[in-house]
Amino acid sequence: MKALIVGYGSMGRRRIRLLQKIVNDVDIIAVDSNPERVKQAEEAGIRNYTDLKRAMEEKPDIAFVCTSPGHHAEIILQLIEEGIHTFTELNLLDNEYDKIISAASEKNCVVFMSSTMLYNKMINKIDELVKKTTKPLTYIYHIGQYLPDWHPWESYKDFFIGRKETNGVREIFAIQLPWIINTFGKISSVTSNAQRCTGLDIEFNDSIIADMRHENGNIGVFLADTVSRKAITSLEIIGEELHLFWHGHNDDLEVYNIENKTIEKISVYDNVEHTDGYADNIIENQYSDEISDFLNAVYKGITPKYSIEKDKYTLSIIDKIEGK
Repeated sequence: MKALIVGYGSMGRRRIRLLQKIVNDVDIIAVDSNPERVKQAEEAGIRNYTDLKRAMEEKPDIAFVCTSPGHHAEIILQLIEEGIHTFTELNLLDNEYDKIISAASEKNCVVFMSSTMLYNKMINKIDELVKKTTKPLTYIYHIGQYLPDWHPWESYKDFFIGRKETNGVREIFAIQLPWIINTFGKISSVTSNAQRCTGLDIEFNDSIIADMRHENGNIGVFLADTVSRKAITSLEIIGEELHLFWHGHNDDLEVYNIENKTIEKISVYDNVEHTDGYADNIIENQYSDEISDFLNAVYKGITPKYSIEKDKYTLSIIDKIEGK
């Protein structure tokens, strides 16, 4: 198998690292024009091209698009045109989605849309517990981290999360809403309140509260911000049949035992894989499982958990939250 990695940044390198663990003797090539990343690829023994067309002449079987979200569509379309099955990292814009869907069907290519939280075992357990209930639920969800702390080694002005179109608050919603919609149901209505809380040089609201009603009767409030000086993930699900707490880590899912009136911790991971340089709640397992699902879609015809059609719906909800 020959795999093409478009974008040799942190996510591109992660996909390479995990793919090499999953597939024996995979031949990997990369595309990146950044001189520093070109040097990193050379030092890692990865053949790197600065031009996508040249790289595609090597006839890769699969490709991973790991560039900034605002530029995925044009790359995906070029890959599909060459008949290359494509995995795309998180998209924050639905540019050319209809064209991508049509081209993928015509070329019989898999276009796999990343949605890593759907492969998180904590989320899978929450989904299981929620779907066992028979009465409506209310949830309160807060995710936040100060924007300059996302990539402290570079200026937020040089990172896509600092741009209005692909800002950090929008990314938080794009990462989280797929599992929220999958677990609590499609959204029938959403309203929001937003404001700027920082003095950062940005052109977007850095704190947004979304008030959502789901088609099945569940309701929830989701606060996403790039303000929190201490990074935070906090979920509480409230119902007559379920009271659940989660703080975003891999060992802190708790459920209130209604009969015993005690808090019980739920474990879902026997072991976790973690890479230095990432926050301790970011583990490799979910990224690895996602790659395996992509390969199963390509070589076994198994339907992935997420799709470009579902992502189009997710992004339409985010547009409403942002008031577009």
